[in-house]
Amino acid sequence: MAKVLEWFKRKSLPTSALSDLLLARAALNAVSLKLDGTTAAAGTISRKRAIFFNSLEFAVEAELLADNPLIRIKWKAPEQVVEEVDPECVPNPEKAAKLLAAVRDQSPRGRRLAAFFGCIYYAAARPAEVIGLRRRDCDLPRRGWGLLRLRETRPRSGTAWTDSGEAHDKRGLKHRPRRAVRHVPIPPELVALLRWQLTAYGTALDGRVFQTMRGGLVQDTGYGEVWTEARSRALTPGEFESVLAKRPYDLRHAAVSTWLSSGVEPQLVAERAGHSVAVLFRVYAKFLKDGDEAANAKISARLRQTG
Repeated sequence: MAKVLEWFKRKSLPTSALSDLLLARAALNAVSLKLDGTTAAAGTISRKRAIFFNSLEFAVEAELLADNPLIRIKWKAPEQVVEEVDPECVPNPEKAAKLLAAVRDQSPRGRRLAAFFGCIYYAAARPAEVIGLRRRDCDLPRRGWGLLRLRETRPRSGTAWTDSGEAHDKRGLKHRPRRAVRHVPIPPELVALLRWQLTAYGTALDGRVFQTMRGGLVQDTGYGEVWTEARSRALTPGEFESVLAKRPYDLRHAAVSTWLSSGVEPQLVAERAGHSVAVLFRVYAKFLKDGDEAANAKISARLRQTG
């Protein structure tokens, strides 16, 4: 934390500088962007603007500013770009199975990560959620379906930006209250992968299912290299050069699209994936449209029964 505060002190302007309306506008424009320069989600922009506004209100009360400059600025948040998943990125079940097999075939590092990628595909878990998965949150029966209880994310933030000094921060589930738990039923295929993982490698000292050879947190650079190699083995040269399964995260999209195409109710899909139904409809709109033909057939069949 001391490093963070030191950085803020070096980089910050005095509060009085915000009386300059152009500077205040520049700050508003900044809160509407992500680190990569693209537009942030509407909820993120709204939340950050509210925090900025309330901070300036406190500055007025502390007599550091004469008034709140945001009141005098006519500013509109940038229009949102619909973030639909591109179907070209999403592997079908057969292709996903080949990719997971290609991960297992890379020994020994690949075998350590087979169940890791399996969690992304079969449970639609985010990679940062899988990194922190603990044994106590896995129900793994010898037969039938099991259950994962996802409680936290471990995104990579860099050692300078975490309270613990570790490269990965420790947070609650994305867009959920800090203590929220997401229950995800998992098929026998993933149960088998996780049981093998635990038998072969045990757990880390803190109970994590996945660990490096030295017991540390799985790193995105490490599993990224394994995934690139798996694509080169499982895909044709043309597919490898395409966007198909370009990122491990595309396995999560494959899981959600498989659930939707299997006829699972969107509300249940959203719950298992950790989305709101509105986000599900927006992000996976193209996959939902693929069901129009089947839906029309069902409606026609029903109309014929009453005709």
